[in-house]
Amino acid sequence: MRKQNSEFKTAFASEADHDLKNTDYFGFVELDDFACYVVADGIDDQTDAVGAKIAVAAAVSAFMESPSMGKRAMRRCLKAANKALIREKSKLRLKASVIIVLTNYVSLRYGQAGNVRFRLYRDGFLKNRSKDQSLSLDLAEEEKIGLDKVAVHEERNNLYAYLGQEKEFHPFISKKIKLKNTDAIAMFTRGIWENIDEGELNDAFSEASNEPQELVDDVEELLLSRQPKDLGKYTFVALFANKIFTDPNKKRRIKRIIMTAIPVIFILIILSAALVILHNKRAERRIQMERGYTDAIEYIQNDNYVRAKERCEEAMELAEQLKDHSMQEKLGNYQKLIEAVLLAEDKLSDNQFADAQKQYKEAANRSRYVDGLGLDYIYERLALTADYLSVYDLIKLGDTLALNLQYDKAEEKYLEAKAAAGEVYFDEGRKQAIEALNKLYEDQKSRKEEEEKERKEQLTKQESGASSTAQGDAAFAQGDYESAKVFYLSAKQAYDELGDEALSAAIQEKLDALEEKAAQRETKEQEARGYVEQAEHAEEDRDYLSAKKYYLLAKDLYASLDMEDKVEEISREMERLEIEINAADRREQQQEDGEVEDG
Repeated sequence: MRKQNSEFKTAFASEADHDLKNTDYFGFVELDDFACYVVADGIDDQTDAVGAKIAVAAAVSAFMESPSMGKRAMRRCLKAANKALIREKSKLRLKASVIIVLTNYVSLRYGQAGNVRFRLYRDGFLKNRSKDQSLSLDLAEEEKIGLDKVAVHEERNNLYAYLGQEKEFHPFISKKIKLKNTDAIAMFTRGIWENIDEGELNDAFSEASNEPQELVDDVEELLLSRQPKDLGKYTFVALFANKIFTDPNKKRRIKRIIMTAIPVIFILIILSAALVILHNKRAERRIQMERGYTDAIEYIQNDNYVRAKERCEEAMELAEQLKDHSMQEKLGNYQKLIEAVLLAEDKLSDNQFADAQKQYKEAANRSRYVDGLGLDYIYERLALTADYLSVYDLIKLGDTLALNLQYDKAEEKYLEAKAAAGEVYFDEGRKQAIEALNKLYEDQKSRKEEEEKERKEQLTKQESGASSTAQGDAAFAQGDYESAKVFYLSAKQAYDELGDEALSAAIQEKLDALEEKAAQRETKEQEARGYVEQAEHAEEDRDYLSAKKYYLLAKDLYASLDMEDKVEEISREMERLEIEINAADRREQQQEDGEVEDG
């Protein structure tokens, strides 16, 4: 219906160069509701019209798949034309400039890649124009060359957007342009604009009739009349919108829109009022948020981090309600600084100085995100924490020295700690230093008492050891080795407890000699006992002389061992043996006497 109720006329001229090559191509399709017009300028001069023809066919085909004049449809046509040339790259490396015009017979939109040009004339005057995507036009816009020099500038065909471009393909797509009756559109390639001045082209359109073919003939005649020396191929297309489509249901739609709009407008008024109220509330919240933000900063500057935290939290709550992400980020940085400082303060109050120092350093690091706010206070607290730590370090050093019994040096460190704590008004540190001093003095006193007690104990042990040694020597001299051993062992124990290795070794030598003597004595005792047994056996055999000899040997051994009881016992046995010997002699004499008498 749109095409039938509008009047769009098209005419064109496209000619080859002096070598009879024409790498330009024009194609179009007009449907009931939409139309598509495509002009391509082949940059590949090696083959007649191949690149341009492929590009135009691809663009028209993409349009026909889903006719429209929206930006998406234009982008689809441009991409289809570009991909079509890229697919042919392996054979011919095709490239082309292109201009595409899409219309719904009421409005139009054009898309461009390269330096094929578009012009829209209204009432004989230029209304809209395209811009070449070339280095020459960029130089002209930078006022490095004049606009009238673009047509002959050496970089006019140096394009940054063109068909056949594999990467960074960024064509231009215009906004929708509303058409009016008698509007005229021109699309033309470089063969035209390199040889015909813009002003002359404007004059041609200002004098044009309602027939586009007449205009095309006039422009071509103007071109050929110049008889340019190196005239190449060219294409010129004229599209006349003599009558655009008018929607017959437009008034009805407007009426329906108005009737629909009345309740909508009423609702909008209510919504507007609500929005005004909400806006005012938001404005008030924003004012409160910004006031809380500035108050938090002022409290930090005044070292009042408790109040700063309260105001910062209030401002953060408002920022979340307002969804002010920028302010949330700022307040978040201040909150982290405040929390780090307050945590460090708590650690300092609890005498956790190492943890406090760590947190103050973290606060100093957080301060970098808020332009160094609060750094002076943080550094002061860090210095104070370091002073507190030094007090405890001195106390700990004093404790170590005291454990090593270096009481003078320990006292010196405790006094230093006390003085350092006093300088920074560190009452707890000063108190602990005083307590350490008092304990040191008590330990010294206890140590002296222990040393005196130990000295007396050592003296007692020395006396005991000397006495036991003397008693052992006396017993040893008397041959009482058992008693001597008891005394020597007692003396050795005393010397061992004293740690007197020399005296202990001397006693051990006495014990070793004692053991040797005891062993010799035991040997003699066994020998003496053996003689006694031999004497007893001889006596049983009535060998009284041998028995007497063995008793004498045993008696001599016991006498050498100073065993008086054994000597007396042997003496008694010998007396008994003497009696036995005498009795035996008498019996023997009596027997002899009897034998004499009988004889």
